[in-house]
Amino acid sequence: MAAWLATSAGVWAAQGSPLDTRTEPPPMQFARADGHPEVVLLGEVHDNAAQHAMRLQAFKDLLATGARPALLMEQLDRERQGDIDRARAGSTLPDADGLIAAAAGSKQWNWAFYRPFIELAIANNLPVLAANVSRQDAQRVMTNGLADTGFDADVPPDILLAHAKQIENSHCGLVDSVVARRMASAQVARDQFMARLVEAHAARGVVLLAGNGHVQTGTGVPRWLSPPTRARSTAVGFVEEGDDSNSRYDRVVNTPRQPREDPCAGMRRSTPAVQKA
Repeated sequence: MAAWLATSAGVWAAQGSPLDTRTEPPPMQFARADGHPEVVLLGEVHDNAAQHAMRLQAFKDLLATGARPALLMEQLDRERQGDIDRARAGSTLPDADGLIAAAAGSKQWNWAFYRPFIELAIANNLPVLAANVSRQDAQRVMTNGLADTGFDADVPPDILLAHAKQIENSHCGLVDSVVARRMASAQVARDQFMARLVEAHAARGVVLLAGNGHVQTGTGVPRWLSPPTRARSTAVGFVEEGDDSNSRYDRVVNTPRQPREDPCAGMRRSTPAVQKA
């Protein structure tokens, strides 16, 4: 099934409660009455196979309308954009695996989920843009601060607090509040950089693939968009059953939970002591 996205008002055709993927959804409608291309921010739980399949179908359906958006990917580090562009400009154009190799795609990502998006982008001559602030850059942000690393340091306290709380919760008590607040600044840097890319390519349309945290309307990429671009954008959270974060997105797709090991158990095995500032 597809992620049935926005109508001309920039919202889903089906109003009201979040879409339940176990029911038959309404048809997808992408065309906007104002003629502007879509700016769609697609969240994800990174290991949820059903969500990736739905987003891929949504991307295919969008391309079928004739849209040719830029594909922005959290899974690619921004330092590798030059390598991606050179590979695509070469005499032998890369396939998806070649582009992933040129971008030094990290093994932390399951590329089986993302390769089909890249294949479609190559087949349709779409820009593929590395949207992630790398771990190394994030560490510099945590050490030197946002302003000294080229980002906007004027961050509302509610954003930093919300990020810090989510980081503490997601790290299973293995980071304290001081470290979580420093990590929150790195999250802000990533959101700001993604927003910059969205702004730069909004005129042709954008599809951003990123974790749900990055597309939350109150704290993520949407918070850093200009008012005109934000008005044209739709932030879609793909959330698992039992997640109480439905209100954090413009629209929500509910999916079953992906079977997985308790993430805290694995994290505690690899991080035996609580990190301190």
